Amino acid sequence: MAALPAGDPKLVSMIVNHLKSQGLFDQFRRDCLADVDTKPAYQNLRQRVDNFVSNHLANHTWSPQLNKNQLRNNLRQMVLQSGMLEVGVDRIISQVVDPKVNHIFRPQVEKAVHEFLATLDGKDEPTVSSIQTSEKQEPTTPGIA
Repeated sequence: MAALPAGDPKLVSMIVNHLKSQGLFDQFRRDCLADVDTKPAYQNLRQRVDNFVSNHLANHTWSPQLNKNQLRNNLRQMVLQSGMLEVGVDRIISQVVDPKVNHIFRPQVEKAVHEFLATLDGKDEPTVSSIQTSEKQEPTTPGIA
């Protein structure tokens, strides 16, 4: 295989698969989920959803004929349409994920990528030097695809 340039979809796919096989994404998910319930954004969202559901259910009287599945689906649609989840999740991400991106996640990803590229250096695969040269020319953006 000829040397692939940085940003090549095949190379990106190989790197992402390597990161997944190393369990990096699962580790990041666990780290973030461990912090979520302690953040004000999560507590606020949970309270808003609880209040929304309670108010909605207060307008319905239980009876044996009540179609609970239909009520549940209607309630789910109303919560989604309200937009409170999108705003709340964005706030949770800014409180939980954003602080970890540059100081925790990025260094681990960079280390794993460099190790992966080093293993390719000896094979007929993309070379570390060709990738590093391209990286110097193209600015990187923080975050994970």
